[in-house]
Amino acid sequence: MHPKAIDVKVLNDYELEIIFDNKEKRKFDVKPYFKFKQFEDLRDSKKFQTVKIGGLSIEWENGVDICPDELYNNSKIIKDSPIK
Repeated sequence: MHPKAIDVKVLNDYELEIIFDNKEKRKFDVKPYFKFKQFEDLRDSKKFQTVKIGGLSIEWENGVDICPDELYNNSKIIKDSPIK
């Protein structure tokens, strides 16, 4: 099982900075997911900004979430990781 997301911050251009419980800081691009119907609402930046930690991963106010494995496997480590 992959690390658990413990913090999320919205970046520019529909990207997220996610901190995992293994102290890795990673960047996740949500734009490729806009092709799926459940993610279409998140093109609205105000709705996109509602992202928060939910369970092992992240979720938005409208109930959309991303599988923890998907979140970790499709994110890229940020160079100044790990955090302290």
